[in-house]
Amino acid sequence: MVITEPNQIELYRLLTLRAGLRLELRGLKISKGRSCYAIIKQELGFKGNKAQVLEQFEEFLGTIK
Repeated sequence: MVITEPNQIELYRLLTLRAGLRLELRGLKISKGRSCYAIIKQELGFKGNKAQVLEQFEEFLGTIK
């Protein structure tokens, strides 16, 4: 698979953030930098704990697929 279009790259990035947030809910940390939770909250303005943000994020992803 080759992803070359900017919208494809952004969708892949969002899906990676979702996977990272799911791992963070299980107690794992992906990087030493900012968490996926923090990135999602800042960029999309979601409020709540990790589970609530994941639910909101999945609803958001459902609207753009």
